[in-house]
Amino acid sequence: MRGSAPEDASRTRHRVLRRSATAVAATALLLPLVSAAPSAGAGKPPSGALQRAFDAAAARYHVPRSVLLGVSYLESRWDGHAGAPSVSGGYGPMHLTDARAAVARTAEFSADTEDARGDAARPLRRPPQTQARQAVLPAQLPARLRTLPRAAQLTGLPAAKLRTDQAANVLGGAALLAAAQRELGLPASSDPAQWYAAVARYGSGDDARSGAAFARDVFDVMRQGQARTTDAGQQVTLAAAPRLAADTAQAQRLGGATVQRAAARGSGGALECPWSVACESWPAPYEQYDNGANYGNHDLADRPKDQRIDTIVIHDTEGSWETTLRLIKDPTYVSWHYTVRSSDGLIAQHVPTKDVAWHAGNWYVNAHSIGIEHEGFLAAPDAWYTEAMYRTSARLVKYLAGKYDIPLDRQHILGHDNVPGTIPSTIPGMHTDPGPYWDWAHYFRLLGRPFTATAGRHGGLVTIRPSYEGNRPVYTDCEKPGQPCADHGSTAVRLHTAPSEDAPLIQDIGLHPGGAATTTGVNDTGARATTGQQFAVADRAGDWTAIWYLGQEAWFHNPRSHPTAVNAKGLVATPKPGRTEIPVYGRAYPEQDAYPSQVPVQAVTPLPYKLLAGQEYAVGDRMRSDYFFSPTFDVSKHAVVRGHDVYYEIQVGHRVGYVRAADVDVRSSQD
Repeated sequence: MRGSAPEDASRTRHRVLRRSATAVAATALLLPLVSAAPSAGAGKPPSGALQRAFDAAAARYHVPRSVLLGVSYLESRWDGHAGAPSVSGGYGPMHLTDARAAVARTAEFSADTEDARGDAARPLRRPPQTQARQAVLPAQLPARLRTLPRAAQLTGLPAAKLRTDQAANVLGGAALLAAAQRELGLPASSDPAQWYAAVARYGSGDDARSGAAFARDVFDVMRQGQARTTDAGQQVTLAAAPRLAADTAQAQRLGGATVQRAAARGSGGALECPWSVACESWPAPYEQYDNGANYGNHDLADRPKDQRIDTIVIHDTEGSWETTLRLIKDPTYVSWHYTVRSSDGLIAQHVPTKDVAWHAGNWYVNAHSIGIEHEGFLAAPDAWYTEAMYRTSARLVKYLAGKYDIPLDRQHILGHDNVPGTIPSTIPGMHTDPGPYWDWAHYFRLLGRPFTATAGRHGGLVTIRPSYEGNRPVYTDCEKPGQPCADHGSTAVRLHTAPSEDAPLIQDIGLHPGGAATTTGVNDTGARATTGQQFAVADRAGDWTAIWYLGQEAWFHNPRSHPTAVNAKGLVATPKPGRTEIPVYGRAYPEQDAYPSQVPVQAVTPLPYKLLAGQEYAVGDRMRSDYFFSPTFDVSKHAVVRGHDVYYEIQVGHRVGYVRAADVDVRSSQD
């Protein structure tokens, strides 16, 4: 969905802040007050202080140190995020939740211009927009969103200290674990195996399904061990315990929730989730409205029998879990297949994967993809995603990729910000989530496909891979136009017209059709290459590398001492000999002769980008053209049109694009 900044009632709204579709109803529970967070470098304690804090808290509350470290790693990877709350209102290394303190009482966001369905034959019917209202919080928040006040009661420490002081935060987490153990009638054992049920309760309150998945992940972390330097420069180590096993009786009791979860039925059959995650059914409606004149909020299909599924699109919700689940029930709204909760990684499935959800803003991509929303905010970099969310999302993607034979690479696992516009006029309105703060490198390590060098210096391609923590380009417009965003790690590198930081940024004539310059705005993807994306090398000069990008030579800083890309090899597409330029398309639609009389011909309209003779672009896939015609509620009138034209998906810029096979030669990048 579209990235946007949290607003309060005193702020002036500006067109530059792009709203997501989910953010239309901003009765969102959690909009973190990012501006209130101290800087990441302020008051850093010595590098071993956090490790000692875990030791002290474990001793004080008689919780095994490995349990405390394992829980904290899954919640935050031991990061403190400079005292800023997560998207679910969690603070500090132990992710103590205090939603009331994290909430900004904000007016509802307005709708944006993207048609999430993206099909000219049946444009999305938008409900009338009402005047913005003030967000209203529920009288009673779920227990999982108010653990910090409980920790304050247990420890006697002020809530403000638990939010901002990492040692106090760890004490609060230890106190909660000890209290959970007592409430379960279990002894304060020194054996980590005896804390399995308490860990589950810590992760999800009384939700046994997500609690069981959380506990399994924590015990996996303890078995594997971890060591890292946190965002505050703290060196923390959890020694591996490869033979650790949960108490059998506790694991069996929690395991019953998993059986119930897997047996639940959704709108299209059994839930489609791996057994290692907590998953529930929250079906999206397929129904008519306006006295039968319209329908929503997805289309019935029979994939992969009628169309292959070859792409997974990663989104963020730009709203809370509760708001997102409410919106997916609206037949006049849009849809997606899954939502992942921030606090514990609980997954809700809304649309069966055989059916086509309305999520990507491009009908061709929708017809061939699965959409996964993640509770979060693009333009609030300190509204951080939890490790539990990353891990369960990665498990879901890996499961779906195996089920549908989808390659685990950045040509098939796209962000919404990588989906192309359908025609030139739709490019400026395309969504930009999950944005430059989603940690693609970490995500792909969890997928078991880390981005590594696959060739030497003459491989012909590069894979973008900056250090997330060390790569900190300045973005603007997160909260107010022109105002710098909070200093934060990023997965994206900037692209210039020459090998110099002083050179202008590359221009995107599709995003800025009036000729305006690319900006540093958090939603401006015009001169951005993101982790995992592959590009053909055009040139090198000292510490700079040039790639072919939107028909231009684009330079990024790539010093050997701190590289921001690794060498790679693969297939590249280049204009056929004798062609001075070739067009790029946003859809791989069939030729005119392929359409039967009852299906209107869909124009094969080129985007404003041209690939010039001699340029090369990394190839992601090869596909035969098709079009899914589904303009009505009556599925008997649906049809799949298959053409003879063949296309290649290429990495044309920050977004992918399609070129006709008849226009290009495809060869190895090493030739």
